[in-house]
Amino acid sequence: MRVIYQAIAIALLMGSVGTAAAQAPTETTVERSVKALPAKDTQIGIFLNVLPDCTSGPLPTIRLVSPPAAGKVVVKSAKAKATNYKACLALEVPAYVAFYKSPPEFLGDDTLTIEVKYAGGRTEIQKITVKVSGPGAQQRI
Repeated sequence: MRVIYQAIAIALLMGSVGTAAAQAPTETTVERSVKALPAKDTQIGIFLNVLPDCTSGPLPTIRLVSPPAAGKVVVKSAKAKATNYKACLALEVPAYVAFYKSPPEFLGDDTLTIEVKYAGGRTEIQKITVKVSGPGAQQRI
């Protein structure tokens, strides 16, 4: 009888190890750039979690891994509204919005790294280059 209980315990342990391995956390790295004006708040990211039933899941955890050399990064709470997002025709969910602001005299590239951890173990490392230039250097349409 004791051997059967040990076999069941080992089988349960192996099953939970297999489950843990199947749900191993994943980490991806994203590199992108954003244009900004000096001394102006510029949105550099929006972070939310929309479930398949169009409701909000738990918001991710955001950490500033490497701060920008010249500017500052601030994260604010917000409500994100969207239409025709995946299978959701209309939704309104809580979100975090990240902003970058340079000093008034700064022109050039400033880089920062943000770590975004989502529920379920997925982690995204975002390497963001903010290109700060004067008003005449902005893209013309």
